[in-house]
Amino acid sequence: MLRTLDEPADRQENHVLFDRLSALDIAAFVVDGVDLSPGAAIPSDGDARIDRALAGFLFTCGPEHIRHPEPIEGGAEGARYPLHGSLAGTAVGRTEMARDGAECTATIEVVLAGGGQARVERRWRIDAVRNEVVLEDRVVNAGASAFPPMMMYHLNIGGRLLGSEARIVSASLEGGERGWRFGDGESAHFCLPAAAGADGWSDVSLAGLAGLGHRNLTVRFRTDTLPFLQMWRCQRGAADVISIEPVSHRIAKRPDLAAAGELIPLLPGEARSYAIAFAVA
Repeated sequence: MLRTLDEPADRQENHVLFDRLSALDIAAFVVDGVDLSPGAAIPSDGDARIDRALAGFLFTCGPEHIRHPEPIEGGAEGARYPLHGSLAGTAVGRTEMARDGAECTATIEVVLAGGGQARVERRWRIDAVRNEVVLEDRVVNAGASAFPPMMMYHLNIGGRLLGSEARIVSASLEGGERGWRFGDGESAHFCLPAAAGADGWSDVSLAGLAGLGHRNLTVRFRTDTLPFLQMWRCQRGAADVISIEPVSHRIAKRPDLAAAGELIPLLPGEARSYAIAFAVA
């Protein structure tokens, strides 16, 4: 568990609870006693790994596939990449927590669906200057053949916390903001190029969360390896969730991404790095 405490004038206490049985993702993010994660208020795709992960505040798609199952290139007939890739539901092999509780590292060995092996070197830390939680991932090809890494980070927020006045605010959006209930119907999503600042990072906020005293949740991410901002919401039946999803690839089928040169292979021994950060203020 990571813990942060704002300056005395603010007195906001935050707790991050990890899920060691699922890639050291975040099972809960608690701000002043309020858990932002959706819990049971999620739709099910019938995959127990993803049901568990989606109920938490953050889970990671990848490292070889994101989104819905698709056929494995050159694989056996009927072989498909699993929903959201192979990382979710993978137990952590090694973790180390700093004595002050401000940093936690892990190594996750992942057997890839199409064969091969990847290693995710994960570092969680508190940035005391910005008072935010930072995740830095290094994906290493630990196998004998190349594969194209794909990564997406789902930050899931319970819709119960968003009143009618909550807004999505980001330079990536036309006009800079929009209502949080975007699109038509009970469920909707969008994916668009992320606007990068001078530091190479993009940011997006859910502003005015009624269930958190009208505070804002801000998510930042590196755009060199996560060049797209995707968002998804679902208010269907008992499900009530909205997700901020920095992602490495646009929404398209794998053959289309390959034909466009967007599936860039990672050779054995090579690595690719990703980073996101989040804070409530």
